[in-house]
Amino acid sequence: MDGRRHLTLRVPLPRPRDTAAAALALGVAGLPVLRAWGLQWGAREDELDAYLPGDGLTPDADLVATRATGVAARAGDVWPWLVQLGHGRGGFYSYDVLENLAGCRVRSADHVEPAWQHLAPGDVVHLHPRVALEVATVDTGRALVLRTPDAPAGAAAPPYAFTWAFVLRPDAGGTRLVVRERYAYRAPWARLVAEPTCAVSAVMTRQMLRGVRQRVERASGVAGPGG
Repeated sequence: MDGRRHLTLRVPLPRPRDTAAAALALGVAGLPVLRAWGLQWGAREDELDAYLPGDGLTPDADLVATRATGVAARAGDVWPWLVQLGHGRGGFYSYDVLENLAGCRVRSADHVEPAWQHLAPGDVVHLHPRVALEVATVDTGRALVLRTPDAPAGAAAPPYAFTWAFVLRPDAGGTRLVVRERYAYRAPWARLVAEPTCAVSAVMTRQMLRGVRQRVERASGVAGPGG
């Protein structure tokens, strides 16, 4: 022994509750980033800024989501898959299992069905056996816009007006499929319904865009770039 004293620095381990609190704080801090990602998944700057069909139906929208993907095919090849959307029709090309847990009873089609290729303004597209949107715009090969229907006489209006637009835009090597949701609040508590709805939609729409892209490109016999 040389007589020198060896000191050991002991660093106390964080307590479990401190670790949990730090994790919670980081999670809360990341929520705005996660929310922005969900509202804009796949969309380019020009698509986020674009005035799209259906925007004029809810000019004072309080919540807007714009999501998109590229499809390595012509708009005319994408359109048949969009026009057959809906319960009792082609489904939504998303997570059928999750939708059916909510009683939607959908089965996403893997083919274009001629019987489902006709929609006109005023028709309805069912999201669920008891929930439907009204067709507002049908611009063949370009845009399909759905909206919340007017409430029947004597019935309470929904807490927000809603539009759901599917827009096809030409792009180098194919087509951009842009999906926009707009929520215009009609009740003070509408945000409490719209925000969770839009969060769920972020997950389902992301898979829908992928589902449409995969089906179109498979039918067209091409390998797409993804996105």
